[in-house]
Order: sequence, then C-alpha cells, then structure tokens
Amino acid sequence: MSPAAPQREVYGMHEVNGTQLHVTERGDGRPMVLLHGWPETSAAWRHVAGPLSRAGHRVITPDLRGLGRSRREVAGYGKENQAEDLAQLLDVLGCRAPVVLVGHDIGGMVAFAFARLYPDRVSHLVLADLALPGLGLERAMDVSAGGRWHFGFFMAPDMPELLIAGKEQDFFDRWFRDLGHAPAAWDPERIATFVDAYRGTESLRAGFAHYRTLLEDAAANRAWAGADRTLPMPVLAVGGEYGAGDRLRPALAPVCPRLNCVVVPGSGHFLGEEAPRELVGHLLAFLDE
Repeated sequence: MSPAAPQREVYGMHEVNGTQLHVTERGDGRPMVLLHGWPETSAAWRHVAGPLSRAGHRVITPDLRGLGRSRREVAGYGKENQAEDLAQLLDVLGCRAPVVLVGHDIGGMVAFAFARLYPDRVSHLVLADLALPGLGLERAMDVSAGGRWHFGFFMAPDMPELLIAGKEQDFFDRWFRDLGHAPAAWDPERIATFVDAYRGTESLRAGFAHYRTLLEDAAANRAWAGADRTLPMPVLAVGGEYGAGDRLRPALAPVCPRLNCVVVPGSGHFLGEEAPRELVGHLLAFLDE
C-alpha cells in the first residue's frame, strides 16, 4: 500500500465575534478542532495535524483570540466569549455537524466552555493537560499549598509585561524547559517560534489577558456544575506523566459521566510537542470506541 498523500494546508483570516481569528486547515472529512495553549500558537499542533488529517479528519487549528496571527484585542478573553468566537468560526467554515474538539491548557478551558454552552455541536471532547477554573484550578493556583507561582503573577495587571518585555527569549526558554520533560522537543529554533509570537508588550498583554479572566471563568463553571449539569458527549482527559497526570479525573468525574482518562508516560505538559505519536494514538482510539 502506498503512503497517504500529504495534506495541503489552507490558511485564512475570519471575522468572528468582533475580532479576527487566523485559522489553518488540513484534510477533509470529519471536522476536528484543535485549540492550543499558552504560550503557544496553532503551530503547537504541527506534529499532530498531519497524522490526524491522513486518518480522515478535517483538522482546524485556529490561533486563539489575540494570539499568533489573530488580531490583538484589549478585551473578550473570558472563556465563554471565546466559546462564542469558536461557534461563529465554525459557522463561517460551514461546520454544521458536531465536531471533535481538542483543547490543551488555556485552549482546554475554552473547549470546556464551548462543550457546556453548545453540547449539540461537540461529538467528542478531549482535554489535554490542564486544570479547569472552578473545578480544581484553584488548588493548582495556591502557592501556599505547593501550587504553581505563575497564575497570580500573570493575572496581575501590567506587572508581567513590565518585567518580561525585552527578556522574552530568556523567560520562554526557561518556561518550556521547566514545564516540558522531553529535551529533544525544545531545540532553540522551536522555542524561537513561540518567542517571536509573544514578543513585545502588546503581544505579552494579549497572552496574559487569557489568565486575567480566570476568576470569572471559575464562577461560570461553578454555576454550571452547581446546577447539576453534565456533559453528554464522551470526554477524554489526557495528561503527561510529568504534567497534569491524572489530576483532571476527580474534577471531571461528577460532570462527565462518559469520562475516559489516560496518562502519557515520559511526557511533560506539552503533549503535542513531546509525545505527538502517543497523543494521536490516544485520540484515534478514543474516537474508535
């Protein structure tokens, strides 16, 4: 059998919900949307999009609001509003059938909000290495209990831009190496791709804006869960062994009755970069089930 032909990438800029989103598409067939995290862009899926498109999917990878080649905005970074970004984007792209929705990190928060608000538009939901606001993130934010230091810092108005602007290379080089666990994934050229996307005060501010809505995002998630709502679609939680691991399970179990969880051995936080073959395998196995 001859190998599948390479899938051509198609790029576009689309006006949705008062902003412009840059989108890359590859392949035909069942639509699958991949939402990247921070501090990345849609390029985070470069090792994943090809195999998924060859497996019969129309792979759609937008740059989130304000990031990558999408237009910088001063507002609108709440996860429910970004779910509306995605809903309008799918309309523009002609995606009427339910999509497979995959979100990593901040993109996973947007994906969860979208699945809450538009459950009939999601056939399968995949959440990759994150904690959800209002459903467990607060523990990860609590430095006094061993949580991560960066949440409060990034949420502070203006201060992270002031301290990081001009030092982006040093900061992000340390960031990827600290949260990742596969050194081969983080060569200087690869890190430079994302450093360039976040370089400068305005780009940094747009990135931190995704964190500055976490309190309102948490309130929305808690209100939804507190009303005894659940997600009807199958949900897969994927964590890196050296990233979130299996920590999403207890948060999702009460609200996701069709929950599956897997941990990827040897991977850190950035699954699409560090363990793309394993991630693709888990995604396709999940869909086959």
